[in-house]
Amino acid sequence: MSLLDRFLKYVKVDTMSDDKNADCTPSTKKQFDLANILKDELIGLGLKDVMINEYCTVYATLPANQKGYDKIGFLAHMDTIPELSGSNVKPNVVVFDGTPIRLGNTNKYLSQDEFSSLKKQIGHTLITTDGTTVLGCDDKGGVAIIMQMLEDIITKNLPHGEIHVAFTPDEEIGTGVLKFDTSKFPVDYAYTVDGGDPCEFSYETFNAAQATVNIKGFEIHPGFAKDKMINASLVAMEFNSLLNPNERPEYTQGYDGFNHLTEITGSIGSASMHYIIRNHSLDLLEKQKQEFYNAALFLNKKYPNSVSVEIKDQYKNMRVLIEKDMRCVDKALNAYKSAGVDVFCAATRGGTDGSQLTFMGINTPNLGTGGYNEHGVFEYADLNEMTKMLEVATLIATTK
Repeated sequence: MSLLDRFLKYVKVDTMSDDKNADCTPSTKKQFDLANILKDELIGLGLKDVMINEYCTVYATLPANQKGYDKIGFLAHMDTIPELSGSNVKPNVVVFDGTPIRLGNTNKYLSQDEFSSLKKQIGHTLITTDGTTVLGCDDKGGVAIIMQMLEDIITKNLPHGEIHVAFTPDEEIGTGVLKFDTSKFPVDYAYTVDGGDPCEFSYETFNAAQATVNIKGFEIHPGFAKDKMINASLVAMEFNSLLNPNERPEYTQGYDGFNHLTEITGSIGSASMHYIIRNHSLDLLEKQKQEFYNAALFLNKKYPNSVSVEIKDQYKNMRVLIEKDMRCVDKALNAYKSAGVDVFCAATRGGTDGSQLTFMGINTPNLGTGGYNEHGVFEYADLNEMTKMLEVATLIATTK
């Protein structure tokens, strides 16, 4: 199977996770559909110890055919975001000639004027959406690269050490890897294949938390509301206005942190808001979290016992641990160099399963996939760049 055929096969499988069901792993049973496909393919390739556990994580081992290699792991997640449909994905394959690409029958276009990444991709084979769903390159691009890497290593009889692979659920809601069984993944270090630009290598992520703000109002007939009514929806708006407006995602870049309002619901009687809080610096993240508590404290003086805030930590910046053992970084950078990729190290403005795995004892930096504009209908994948990342991953796996 070619890399393209494999990718097209995977993105057509609906694996949307559900953040409303985050207490269950997997959050959606349909993630097992892709897990079972991968299990069958891994068995067909001859890997050992192939299994899917009750939490929808796929594990498999390719035994070493040479001595003297590190034990290396590769991971990718199977789910797509809960905010936008991953059902009935209709990928379109086109050789990009520089003219805007229409997405299906919509009035949406991929153009160089809006998406500068396209300027370097003239002549490349791109896979786009039909303008109504995500594509799912995040992270079925990573899944396809890992599976193709295994097939190439086996069919070409390339020398390699012991290779472990795992495919996880619910990365998009930050919960799937919490059930990861490290005893089934006995590696010296590992890599997630879950990024975008193939020139970008990352061993640094955000520190992350999520906040839920609940507001209790007081309902009364508006004709008799003076000095009595507390409109929870308006208090929610007031709460958001107390947070630093410069710390919104649309105003940040690089090492800037942010508070991102992802959902708001409300009426007069009650309202709730959900935020994600991010910063590369743990100290600055704590200051951002304190802003939430301070806003609640202020509003509760104005509207007694109306506002509650619950903040939960999600993951930490893996750099603090990886810097203590840079083997995984050195291995990857040498592979990029051998593949002729002008690589740069960048702090990911997000997180991967590797963020949490690193704190479970497995240093796990991240490789790119060749996917762009993730989490929206303008998502697309560059097959030329995916093929280059396949080369990089294969070099990591087959070079001492």
